[in-house]
Amino acid sequence: MTAPRTIIVIGAGICGLASAIWLTRAGHRVTLLDRDHPGAGASFGNAGLLAQWAIVPVNTPGVLTTALKYLTDRDAPLWLRWRDLPRLAPWLWQFARNANPTDAARMIEGLIPLVTDSVDQHRALVRGTLAEKWLATSDLAYAYDSRAAFDADSYSWAAKRAAGFTPEVIEGAAVREAEPLLGPAIQCLAILRAQGHILDPGAYMADLATLLQAEGGRYLRAEARDVTLTDGRITEVLTDQGPLPCDAAVVAAGVWSKPLMEKLGLRVPLVAERGYHLHLAAPSQMPRQPLMMARGKFGVTPMATGLRCAGTVELGHPEAPPSHAPFAMIQREIARVLPDLSFESAEEWMGCRPSTPDSLPLIGEIGGTGVFAAFGHQHVGLTAGPRTGRLIADLLSDRRPNIDLAPYDANRF
Repeated sequence: MTAPRTIIVIGAGICGLASAIWLTRAGHRVTLLDRDHPGAGASFGNAGLLAQWAIVPVNTPGVLTTALKYLTDRDAPLWLRWRDLPRLAPWLWQFARNANPTDAARMIEGLIPLVTDSVDQHRALVRGTLAEKWLATSDLAYAYDSRAAFDADSYSWAAKRAAGFTPEVIEGAAVREAEPLLGPAIQCLAILRAQGHILDPGAYMADLATLLQAEGGRYLRAEARDVTLTDGRITEVLTDQGPLPCDAAVVAAGVWSKPLMEKLGLRVPLVAERGYHLHLAAPSQMPRQPLMMARGKFGVTPMATGLRCAGTVELGHPEAPPSHAPFAMIQREIARVLPDLSFESAEEWMGCRPSTPDSLPLIGEIGGTGVFAAFGHQHVGLTAGPRTGRLIADLLSDRRPNIDLAPYDANRF
């Protein structure tokens, strides 16, 4: 590798934390900074699933027809803040242009190497550390109303099978034997064995920050406001606490990466895919494994502090207040598919996933600036974070990454 560098990592979600840890392990002088505590955004509020099987983008062929149906159905898992439509329109146009067989296949091929070994990547990141206790091995069960609903999802399952994820399909009365928590509304399960999930995403992020500092990195609570380029290369990050000199910087600030990119002259088409969760305290029962509710498009994940029901998509401004409709839909679906479940309280949360119009993140150097992108993972940030961090550490240590980074070219827009 090159001589050790002074590197600033901006953003303390999973991608920033993993980048900072792997860069520190490679011998660099690393400062991780965030305006909030570690994992305060989408890395905290996600479903906790290590979604190795999540290789199919949202914008598959036929998505426009499906989206139009969803937008007129109160029980559908998609919403659009119509007042934000003028700002979203250019992104939606690019998103729709990618919803064809050729581009969908390209996006799937790009997602496969990022996510399909996620459990192993998380284990490598935390093995033998205080954060390891939050990593659980578990099956994952897709829950469908009927076998016909499962069969209608054939495009997605064909892609999953081709990537090595073949489900065990259970129907009828056997569904209740496999998962007693489910009610009669669910008549078909598609189970993927030996997957994984995080037992407490917030605690996991906090322990990763502690791990970083124990291994020699530094964490600084500060807001990155700009960067200084000298002869075209970064020399410092400007924060609300003063300038931080550096040899390189990594931008891993999720949807908040966009304004930093604009300061470098790049208008990255990044929007907020707003996700919602209800975290149920003291549930009367726990599922035997995490569930993915096919109709509502949200996960039901047993965690150390309760049962988390998280997912859905709302396109809108990242700073807009939460909407009521997604919470109400999740509540109705819980009552429908888990009729015997009771709980003490339901904590509401909304966060913003950073989404590109081709469903692939930006990973790599911005031009020759010494600024590296590590954002745009939409709903697979937790899943792909450790792999992304390793790729960033390889690039900044002059090591050849073991996958082709062309699909994630940080300059492609």
